[in-house]
Amino acid sequence: MTAIAHRSGFACFVGRPNVGKSTLTNALVGEKVAIMSARPQTTRHTIRGIVHREDAQLILVDTPGLHRPRTLLGQRLNDLVRDTLGEVDVIAFCLPADQKIGPGDRFIASQLASLMTGRRAKPVVAVVTKADLVDRAALTEHLIAVDQLGQEITTSVVEPVETGWAAIVPVSAKGGYQVDTLADVLVSFLPEGPVLYPDGELTDEPEQVMVAELVREAALEGVRDELPHSLAVVVEEIVEREDSGDPSTGKPPLLDVRVNLYVERSSQKAIIIGKGGSRLREVGTKARQGIEALLGTRVYLDLHVKVARDWQRDPKQLRKLGF
Repeated sequence: MTAIAHRSGFACFVGRPNVGKSTLTNALVGEKVAIMSARPQTTRHTIRGIVHREDAQLILVDTPGLHRPRTLLGQRLNDLVRDTLGEVDVIAFCLPADQKIGPGDRFIASQLASLMTGRRAKPVVAVVTKADLVDRAALTEHLIAVDQLGQEITTSVVEPVETGWAAIVPVSAKGGYQVDTLADVLVSFLPEGPVLYPDGELTDEPEQVMVAELVREAALEGVRDELPHSLAVVVEEIVEREDSGDPSTGKPPLLDVRVNLYVERSSQKAIIIGKGGSRLREVGTKARQGIEALLGTRVYLDLHVKVARDWQRDPKQLRKLGF
């Protein structure tokens, strides 16, 4: 009996902001490795989530949403996406079932077209997200439109390919509909290879990045539309408080986590802090719970909100904030 070859490699999710890429990453991995928010452009780092299977190891790269940039930050995020696309084995293009294909989707599709041809062509799988939000007739209509989009872009390139998208998969990350099927499809395009990460490891992101993302997610919850694009979070230090734990009683050590939240205007600082500091306390409580679960120990979270005027357009401040 012939042994089944083990596959390993990288898949990248790409799409407009807020089409469900982070939610889908978390659903495939089975744990929360990418922050989720109802606000567009939540993700600012490529988060690797690792799916472990007996026959394969699928490393998921979640990128910021591709969009027509309006700021230097937006341009840098787009550059990050394009650099990532050139390094993966398969690309998953996410299009939400509850929204008609629009100019943003066509812009991304046109960017992907050149990657689908030539000697180094990459398979692009169209993933119709949020399938649970529409009825069967609407889903069918949307799948046909997605297929037509694939045909349009691949007949417009210099070296046209025959079939458009490598596959089209409707999914619902929240309901689990066809999540395993999507994993099977993505794995089928990976090269044969060994295990790349130890069993049980779910992401290779540094702890400080994960902590910053958890604080940012908590701060974004329930705020006005303009704030998500103007908020940056920097973890200044994570240090163990001296003599805070007791191994003999099983009492875990206490970590002091100091975090700065940067906004562009004083009015935004007031939104984050809230009346009498009430909102900042809520942010701290929610973020601390997530950080304690991530680090597996007690945490004292020290949050400070600062104004860095127009940081999204300032190269020097972008470097300082890690972009």
